Amino acid sequence: MDYQAATSLLLQKDAFRLRCLQAALSLQLTDWYLGAGFLRNAIWDHLHQHATATPLNDIDLVYFDATDLSISAEQRYTTMLSTLMPDVQWEVKNQARMHLYHQHQPYQNCAEGIQQWVEVPTCVGVRLEADGSFSYYSTFGLQHNWSLELKINPLNPRPALFQQRIQQKGWLQLWPKLRLITAE
Repeated sequence: MDYQAATSLLLQKDAFRLRCLQAALSLQLTDWYLGAGFLRNAIWDHLHQHATATPLNDIDLVYFDATDLSISAEQRYTTMLSTLMPDVQWEVKNQARMHLYHQHQPYQNCAEGIQQWVEVPTCVGVRLEADGSFSYYSTFGLQHNWSLELKINPLNPRPALFQQRIQQKGWLQLWPKLRLITAE
């Protein structure tokens, strides 16, 4: 299976997600993705044959700009996105400063920040290119999202947070075909 082609087809059929990607593209950032649940949930909804998309608590736009680590820059982008799509709760984070949160060495690009997210299927992102094509980043490959396996990120394992997120977000109830993998 061509996981990128299958994922692109899902996005092309999803008017809401396309509008979100177009809004993000309009910011003219160089290294950015809409990540985590934005992509993960679309795949899981499709595999569960949900007639309507599972609502997103927020949409994570991550970008990398080592020249401006200010929170005010993130707030400015959030305001711009909220103006374009006021019905969306945007969560904008510059991955050039997120290493401080995780107490890691500085990240070199957006992908290094995405690699730190809690679950394997959450470590994904998609970007709309100017030509209308999609670019993907997936730390472990998109096949993990399509496998319906829910595993902890082995690159940054945080077992207590992993379990907390599964419970609080109700993933196993929303998507009962998910298989929780607790040990390799």
